Amino acid sequence: MILDDHPASTLPDADLLAEIERAALRLLAMREHSRLELSRKLVSRGFEVAALAPVLDRLEAEGALDEARLVERYVAERVEKGFGPLRIQAELNDKGVADTLIEPQLRHLREAWPEHLAALHARRFGDAPPADRASYAKRARFLARRGFPTDMVRRLLRWND
Repeated sequence: MILDDHPASTLPDADLLAEIERAALRLLAMREHSRLELSRKLVSRGFEVAALAPVLDRLEAEGALDEARLVERYVAERVEKGFGPLRIQAELNDKGVADTLIEPQLRHLREAWPEHLAALHARRFGDAPPADRASYAKRARFLARRGFPTDMVRRLLRWND
């Protein structure tokens, strides 16, 4: 039952709320979602935004929807895949996650970022330094697209102008 059948002035009925909750739990069973992501997906399935809040509030209270857990897992997964702090933060912001949840996770890895950057560089380009400006620029662009800060990339590549 989708809210199109209900006047906007009435509260969603228990059957509708149960249907929204089932749909939300199916999505959460596949992977962690932010509240914004989950809302977008439920709206795309035909549920109205106004009906989502009580269900999402309950899922948060019960711990099924937990943005702090999402951030922890997402950061670990993206670091493993070779992405840097700038890109990870931007992706989480796009998911509607607050900076107050993101920054502690990224700050926790502050000392490890140069090591992750070096490992990504070695995996992609080997251990040899860039031979010329074109090689330097190609490497720098790749690492910047992966979300590593320019100053960190420069320190790694050590190009002398």
